[in-house]
Amino acid sequence: MLEGPLRALSIILSLAVLAGFALFVVDETREASAQSAAQIEGREAATTASPDPSQERAREKAHGDVREAIDDVNDVLLAPFAGLTDDSSTAWVRRGVPALIALAVYGLGLGTLARYGRGRA
Repeated sequence: MLEGPLRALSIILSLAVLAGFALFVVDETREASAQSAAQIEGREAATTASPDPSQERAREKAHGDVREAIDDVNDVLLAPFAGLTDDSSTAWVRRGVPALIALAVYGLGLGTLARYGRGRA
């Protein structure tokens, strides 16, 4: 009975995490010389899984509405895991580790729960 909604939620959350990480990868691979000062501030916020309010405002200025919506969803989904890597000096660790954990929890965890729900019905 809950299998369908849980599976759909698992897929949607996993795709949101993947989209956010993919956009982070795009930002990281762009040439720094082509970015303006505002974009650099926004890039700093994009390297953190759970940015503070000032970083959030800078990121909003640097990104469009669709991108910011994806980033906001990612902030919420990665927030429970962001504290694990806050001390890292590497942006890839600060974004990659929470994204991998989120994929495990939301994708694998909810998917397993959906399959378990099907077996119990």
